[in-house]
Amino acid sequence: MTDTGTITSLKKTALQLRRNLLEMLGVGKVGHLGGSSSLAEIVAALYFHKMKVNRNNPKDENRDRFLLSKGHAVLIQYAALAELGYFPKSEFAKVKSLAGTLQGHPDMKIPGIEAVTGSLGQGLSIGVGMALALRLDKKPNRVYVIMGDGELSEGQLWEAAMAAWKFKVDNLTGIVDCNKLQATGPTSEIFEIPDIEKKWKAFGWNVIKINGHKMEEIVAALDAAGKVRGVPTVIIANTVKGKGFSFAEGKAAFHNGSLTEEQFRQAQADFDAAALAIEKEAAKSAVKKPAVKKAAEKKPAAKKPALKKAAEKKPIKKPVAKKTAVKKPSPKKTAAKKRG
Repeated sequence: MTDTGTITSLKKTALQLRRNLLEMLGVGKVGHLGGSSSLAEIVAALYFHKMKVNRNNPKDENRDRFLLSKGHAVLIQYAALAELGYFPKSEFAKVKSLAGTLQGHPDMKIPGIEAVTGSLGQGLSIGVGMALALRLDKKPNRVYVIMGDGELSEGQLWEAAMAAWKFKVDNLTGIVDCNKLQATGPTSEIFEIPDIEKKWKAFGWNVIKINGHKMEEIVAALDAAGKVRGVPTVIIANTVKGKGFSFAEGKAAFHNGSLTEEQFRQAQADFDAAALAIEKEAAKSAVKKPAVKKAAEKKPAAKKPALKKAAEKKPIKKPVAKKTAVKKPSPKKTAAKKRG
């Protein structure tokens, strides 16, 4: 189980990724806010806890691979890569412009980007290939592929899912960002897949369902996926589109939209409130720890008196031996009768 300090740190990192996202979009710039912010906790857990990454060398051969199949949400990946130091945050202001390098979809020219994605349904195929290549090279590295729930309507994705099961690609972890909204509305109305969990199980995958915004569950699921052998694992993460931006949560309009000045300020206020909530939660966890220690200290104290009393009762049995001594005169009487 991951310690409280690590969980708190990851929550703060997820919040910082959302702040970076806000800085990239600013006021009036159109961008994929909804599907990026729904991934903040998951991306934070991957880059800053689970994955093997080298801050000094994004091409380190011993790194784990991260693929964002839903490439339109690349802003959240940029937010993480900047925190790793792969490029300066001054690039944020130039996002999606010819003056900058950070474009609206992943580009391999950017340090930390493993593949060009965004044509939905292709990321898992790339991930399966990478995982098989790592296995052939006898490397322990893992591959992580994030997909959108709307993306599950793409046929190529299911071909890759079948291949992953067929070739027992257990060094691959798929993650479905199940935020239940697409560009124009609910996924249930556009192309419904009634039970995503059963669908993946039918294709032979190990399935883990979590709350995609609860850091403890995310970390535990990633750890569990790494222990599975013989089959690939998919984590179905139930999330909220636009999470963290109060005015955008659960609204398809922010799949690809822009912010007003008022919304920008509201987002800043939302993040300040979220930061306070994290600190308060951490403080409560810290207060609970001494109570556990006191309970542990009381246990030995309660047992000691009981042991002493039991020990004191044992000497009471000694008088029983004196009663047998009273019987000694009876042999003398018998001897006297014989003499007479």
